[in-house]
Amino acid sequence: MPPSTSTPRPLTTGPPSGPEPPFPLKLNGKVVKGFGRGSSELGIPTANIPIAGLTVGGHADLASGVYYGFAGLNVTPDGEITAPTPNTTSSQNPPSPSAPTTPSPSPTSPSQTTPPKIHTYPTVLSIGYNPFYKNTVRSVEVHLLHAFPRDFYGAHMNLLVLGFVRPEYDYVSKEALIADIRADVEVARRSLARAGYARWEGDGYLRRWEGEGEGEGEGEGGDVGS
Repeated sequence: MPPSTSTPRPLTTGPPSGPEPPFPLKLNGKVVKGFGRGSSELGIPTANIPIAGLTVGGHADLASGVYYGFAGLNVTPDGEITAPTPNTTSSQNPPSPSAPTTPSPSPTSPSQTTPPKIHTYPTVLSIGYNPFYKNTVRSVEVHLLHAFPRDFYGAHMNLLVLGFVRPEYDYVSKEALIADIRADVEVARRSLARAGYARWEGDGYLRRWEGEGEGEGEGEGGDVGS
């Protein structure tokens, strides 16, 4: 059960200087359709990724609860999914008639496309079973702190988890659950606004397109991609 409502929630969580081990944690996956309750019942839309995203990140044993961080997606602020674009450059000199020919690379080859622009968004996410709804399957439900006008199923999401808000609780009513989620959102927003956390929005991992090699463009600085 959650703490008594007479106990005030902390305004922020995590040390002011920035994330400490085990954070930051890196997860990723395609945005998939979830239980359909975030928008319709709770008024808090979520962009879910498969629980396999925890396995990919090496964090299958991560404790259930509410976390915060940043997400990188090939989704514009108005909800449009951006796709890789074919490269149009070609050789300036045509091949010699006597030169041997080789098959042209596939149009879908990574070397023949430019990755889509990745936008970054602050986020609060729930990892667990949501005891209020008695879920039997663990899920990763991500609430992006931006109001999108449309769904974007199929987009690729990189998650950089920077801090822990609270454990997973059961609730006596849906209203109590909604009130706590809204408090989680504000804790996440304030926590991420601190300099030690805000700088992570420039981490290269967030803007890595799916399939790009590990270790490229990572760091705590860099230009923000939103």
